[in-house]
Amino acid sequence: MASKKILMIVGDFVEDYEAMVPLQMLTMVGHKVDSVCPGKDKGELVKTAVHDFEGDQTYTEKRGHNFAINANFDNVKVDEYDGLVIPGGRSPEYLRLNERVLEIVKSFMENNKPIASICHGQQILAAAGVLEGKECTAYPAIKPDLISAGAKWIDNNDTYSNACVDKNLVTSPAWPGHPEWMNKFLELLGTKIEA
Repeated sequence: MASKKILMIVGDFVEDYEAMVPLQMLTMVGHKVDSVCPGKDKGELVKTAVHDFEGDQTYTEKRGHNFAINANFDNVKVDEYDGLVIPGGRSPEYLRLNERVLEIVKSFMENNKPIASICHGQQILAAAGVLEGKECTAYPAIKPDLISAGAKWIDNNDTYSNACVDKNLVTSPAWPGHPEWMNKFLELLGTKIEA
């Protein structure tokens, strides 16, 4: 299996599991993951948040870990990457205001490169205008954003454990969907894992 180079865009209060677990899973199978953040350089940290489902009307949020940035956002060249990961949490609501973030997402989509987006990460996809006619899912509170952006909403049946694939895009509602979400992303990357 050829190693792939993956870009992950994060920001302060990215969802902890949605950044850390994909980084570890992709690295474990031999891929290189560059985590970048607008306004932060290689070696700096972003704070994370842990979102949990504890029976309330919405998720709860707790302070997570510090997540290391290992590449510089300003140096990102899309043609050097094979795939893109967009974690959720609170960071997508302000990262979607960054024009360069939106340009990067558009370029991945236009070049049919695999994109894995989860939870609130789909706010960035909607802002980038790349969801017209695409089937996708997200955390339920993001449904209106996706529909307004022209996406076809795929229900997650309140389990948050599924993933939806539409060509080069794989989406999932939240971190309980990691096994299916990452499995589908690895398939899009052409990664084969044999027991």
